[in-house]
Amino acid sequence: MNENEQQQPAPVKRVRGTRRARARQIVAARLEKLEDLSISKLVPSTLTLLGLCSGATAIRFALVADWHTAVACVVLAMIFDMLDGRAARMFGADTRFGAQLDSLADLVSFGVAPGVIMYIWSLSRMGAAGWIAALIFCACSAIRLARFNVQTVRDEGATKANPYFTGLPTPAAACMMLLPMLISFQWNGEIVREPWVVGTMIAITSALMVSRLPTPSIKYMRLQREHRFLAGVCGGILAMLLIIWPWATLTGGLLIYVATIPVAMVVHHPAAREQRAALHH
Repeated sequence: MNENEQQQPAPVKRVRGTRRARARQIVAARLEKLEDLSISKLVPSTLTLLGLCSGATAIRFALVADWHTAVACVVLAMIFDMLDGRAARMFGADTRFGAQLDSLADLVSFGVAPGVIMYIWSLSRMGAAGWIAALIFCACSAIRLARFNVQTVRDEGATKANPYFTGLPTPAAACMMLLPMLISFQWNGEIVREPWVVGTMIAITSALMVSRLPTPSIKYMRLQREHRFLAGVCGGILAMLLIIWPWATLTGGLLIYVATIPVAMVVHHPAAREQRAALHH
């Protein structure tokens, strides 16, 4: 047997070794993907989908004229919207996929659902004009969410150093548009159900959403340590009031939030920011 015949099996062994290495790499990649699908990674997306389901369920109750439950579903969607962001930061699952999913859920819960609710409750008496008003609100919600996504990618959104959004967030806009209905739950005033009242509220909220006005971001507001106990006491009182007088408490809290918008405009004004920067230096 010559030397060439003795060295023939070597390439076969190298091929087998290469295949085994590739197989190990494929298995390792699949295991890494399974680690990414851990429960902690799925919690934020699950909360986002629960918010989406709450917003869609609000439409279902509006179709049968169960207004209290419809508004409650929108409020529940808002709670899920706050929880999913906190869960994402807590578990380190703040991803681009989660951000896009959150925006799509917000469009349904705080754009489409409130528009349909207010159309059935009041605007339907205006015919096609009422439906156009509801569509305007939905369109402005989509514009607001798209701009938020762009600002997030460019790191231009609200931060700890600058706890302000640009324009009215869609959850706050949804609550503002539902304000006439909240008032009707308490005083049964037919005037707040008039289409011109609801149409005016849609015009205001739609303009605020697409505006460049600064609005407070509760997510990035931090209390000092000596104020946290007082904040906890106030939170407990607020929870008790929500249980006893839910609609009145929501109305009062919403009005307080609206009152903070002019304050944010003054604090966030370029001249005021330059003055604060000069004081720090």
